[in-house]
Amino acid sequence: QVQLVESGGGLVQVGGSLTLSCTASRIVLSTNAVSWYRQAPGKEREWVGVIVSGGVRNYADSVKGRFAISRDNEKNTVFLQMNSLKPEDTAMYYCKTTRLNRDYWGQGTQVTVSS
Repeated sequence: QVQLVESGGGLVQVGGSLTLSCTASRIVLSTNAVSWYRQAPGKEREWVGVIVSGGVRNYADSVKGRFAISRDNEKNTVFLQMNSLKPEDTAMYYCKTTRLNRDYWGQGTQVTVSS
């Protein structure tokens, strides 16, 4: 079964940086679009960004210029580099990929930005 596992979450101060990882098994992420989402308590799930198989990235307006998605094909891992973090970035972060019209989600990793 396809499995995605996020890691790298934690506590970081305002203005700090953090890199999240999404590692997959039984699927090759480089051949699929991989999206990052986040969800804070009491809020709907929010799309953060995506990297498509060709390498093009797109980001939500709320994170443009601060977040960057990259991937390591040898490790079958997609990263979310987060810079200039703000308290409103606090959320559970999830990665997702889609293959044959089926979505696969990771379990999430918590990011908390404190001042």
